[in-house]
Amino acid sequence: MQNNAQSATHIPEPPIARFMFADTRFALVWLLIRLYVGWEWLTAGWAKFNNPAWIGERAGVAIQGFLNGALAKTSGAHPDVSGWYAAFIQNVALPNSVLFSYLITFGEIAVGVGLILGLFTGIAAFFGTFMNMNFLFAGTVSVNPLLLLLQLFLILAWRVAGWFGCDRWLLPLLGTPWDPRNLTKK
Repeated sequence: MQNNAQSATHIPEPPIARFMFADTRFALVWLLIRLYVGWEWLTAGWAKFNNPAWIGERAGVAIQGFLNGALAKTSGAHPDVSGWYAAFIQNVALPNSVLFSYLITFGEIAVGVGLILGLFTGIAAFFGTFMNMNFLFAGTVSVNPLLLLLQLFLILAWRVAGWFGCDRWLLPLLGTPWDPRNLTKK
């Protein structure tokens, strides 16, 4: 019987990538970035939490205004909002504006708390990136591109970005997908 299996080729990381994304000596830089991005999310979510147009009796009013403003950016020679995203806004987001109002508010708070505490840093940065992408698709710029860029780096550095935080103890306890462990193993 012939062995037709191909051998895997391992391409090592460049030293600078290994230092930035896998070395705990760079964790202080990630801490500063995490705190900045986390604070931006937490303050944005907290402002929405205390606004009745986002949470409470008038929930959904603010997001309807935002989404209608995005729809207004779909015309012209160079629209700020793509047609496919406008269809999503019209058919999914606007009819469910109250739900989206709560999702955005609590999502921003959760991302902010996760990044500040260094709790599931890579996952928190992923969901922050997801929200930033949606804000950009809706035609808003503001601080979104900067947060998006920093969060992409936090995702790449997930192994050490939470070193000065809860991930330092939580990730070794939980293990990783390629090295599964659980709380019952000794």
